[in-house]
Amino acid sequence: GNSVPLGGGGYLVLTRPWPGILRTLYKDPDRFVETYWSQVPGKYFAGDGCKRDMDGYYWLLGRVDDVMNVAGHRISTTEVESALVAHPKVAEAAVVGRSDEMTGQAIAAFVTLRAGVTGDDALLKELRTWVGEKISPIARPKSIVFTDDLPKTRSGKIMRRLLRDISEQRHLGDVTTLANADVVREIAAMAQATPKED
Repeated sequence: GNSVPLGGGGYLVLTRPWPGILRTLYKDPDRFVETYWSQVPGKYFAGDGCKRDMDGYYWLLGRVDDVMNVAGHRISTTEVESALVAHPKVAEAAVVGRSDEMTGQAIAAFVTLRAGVTGDDALLKELRTWVGEKISPIARPKSIVFTDDLPKTRSGKIMRRLLRDISEQRHLGDVTTLANADVVREIAAMAQATPKED
């Protein structure tokens, strides 16, 4: 519940209500209090990470519950995605955790490259090294799938649930809400053919 200095980061916590704030959960007020008001007593916890830049502006970093546990290390999917899109050849990235016998979970990345860039083994290695340098060697994606597009809803939200299903080689659920349903089958085929890092 404390304000962070310029350049710092943490959880997005609100100290005052605003018009339109969620007031309860239907037929479950106790869950509402437990979820939003008990993490930081007396303050509204949105469930998002946030950082404050050197100019005092706040940057939302995404859900803090999207965390992978890789060999006992808690790594945010948003953190790995941010590192990937900071690479000059990457246009967009989505990251999910998948089961791994050695580490419990492994990082699976799905990357859309900038126009004119070709995804090859050299770029796979370069991106893994890049993430390792930006975050930590433990955060290097075990698999990276280059794709022309990511599965998105009509409103533009990336459907990570489907990417998790692809990574786990599970049956793909409902894809009717996707703006680009064909891309899911293409990504699944590419994921099968993509080599994994040892």
